[in-house]
Amino acid sequence: MDYSKLQNGSDIRGVAIAVEGGKSVNLTPEACYDIGRGFALWLQKRFRRPCTVALGRDCRLSGEMLLTELGKALAAEGMSVTDMGMATTPAMFMTTVTEGCRFDGAVMATASHLPMERNGYKFFTAEGGLEDGDIREILALAASEEHTGYAAAGEPRQGEFMSVYAAQLREKIKGFTGKEQPFAGLRIVVDAGNGMGGFYARDVLEPLGADTTGSRYLEPDGSFPNHIPNPEDKTAMESIRQAVLENGAALGVIFDTDVDRAGAVLPDGTELNRNRIIAALSAILLAEHPGTTIVTDSITSTGLAQFIRERGGVHRRFKRGYRNVINEGLRLNGLGQDCQMAMETSGHGALKENYFLDDGAYLMTRLLSELVKRGSLESLLTGLAEPREAIEFRMNISVPDFAAYGQGVLDELAAYAKTAPGWKAEEENYEGVRVNIGSGWFLLRLSLHDPLLPLNIESDEEGGVKEIARELLPFLRRFESLDSSALAQYAE
Repeated sequence: MDYSKLQNGSDIRGVAIAVEGGKSVNLTPEACYDIGRGFALWLQKRFRRPCTVALGRDCRLSGEMLLTELGKALAAEGMSVTDMGMATTPAMFMTTVTEGCRFDGAVMATASHLPMERNGYKFFTAEGGLEDGDIREILALAASEEHTGYAAAGEPRQGEFMSVYAAQLREKIKGFTGKEQPFAGLRIVVDAGNGMGGFYARDVLEPLGADTTGSRYLEPDGSFPNHIPNPEDKTAMESIRQAVLENGAALGVIFDTDVDRAGAVLPDGTELNRNRIIAALSAILLAEHPGTTIVTDSITSTGLAQFIRERGGVHRRFKRGYRNVINEGLRLNGLGQDCQMAMETSGHGALKENYFLDDGAYLMTRLLSELVKRGSLESLLTGLAEPREAIEFRMNISVPDFAAYGQGVLDELAAYAKTAPGWKAEEENYEGVRVNIGSGWFLLRLSLHDPLLPLNIESDEEGGVKEIARELLPFLRRFESLDSSALAQYAE
């Protein structure tokens, strides 16, 4: 098969389990073995020696197969492999930088919040997650007939790292708060969605004194029987919101499957996700690092930009894609412009103080430490202007060369925006076309991986989104291979 089709940006994603009406399985045992060989070759080219590799997986039903086949290949190519069993994605990165471990590479088998039949791999070295180009190289090597030439190593060893990682988080909280039992007297509920986030309640919060009564779905179950573990999912957020309200919790915490993303809920049921969670963390960091830059993705609101500026910070609205956002933060720091956080509205957030690792558990550690110091988190959001209305449309492109077609639409829209009455194109924009209209704005951009153009519209006035949709619709209707029917139905 063409292994290049398994690439999803800086990750590998595919179908590992056959389901009725689903796509064909392409993460076969053979493919997983070849990917392991490809990673061994990639490591050889960089380290010029046999390497040590840590493996971990989330609770997906196919995860054990993915790690077994990958581990066999790595060992056959001379790599010393330690299987850490079920773990979180951030923990697997930490195996490369933690004293006493310091693996040369680490692999996490996960497909984040995707359906149970999907799975994939994320790769790390001590420098961070691998880039798109690295994944292309690994998959090209997987398709080759190359071998390292090293003598085969022994069978993968069994290891365990989650207890080490949980202890690291506990020590961070003690350090931030100055207390041995900082959560004593606090009820904090966690919704893990049957993913890997349950450890946070059991191994981080409870040992520090928290009452986690009312937490939901903490036990890993790769069939995800209750709801998708995803802070962006409405059902998932309603689940943690109800847990907070029913139990009178001081905070509710929700993670995605592999815990590199997170969201929260305040005691009154207010969701702390998307723009709000970026605002809350920005307020904390700007108090500690005046004038720092906060990098976000392209769909953050006008109100968030104003919020960061009013606190003396610099807001850089960049591209979608967690690696894009993180890499921009790294780039700015490399140029001498302090950037303490890079965060997507999806809940992917990376802090300079934590290796610029997108780690949902670390974000919650930061918020909960602030809760102890302040007594509540509501004040972090003071002054955040939020849109009255917000909506996203995802418009399919029905031509084979969808990227070129979509870019053509964007190019014509950029030209059109210069002459359209009342339209003002955003001057500093790094993705798609963002235009301010009246009390709102729209952003039309090309999807990172799929044949579609996502359209985000926000307005500070009731009915404003519909007015913007009506203004934009005549332009979009020009393009026969762009499905704007949902926008038309909404606007009319």
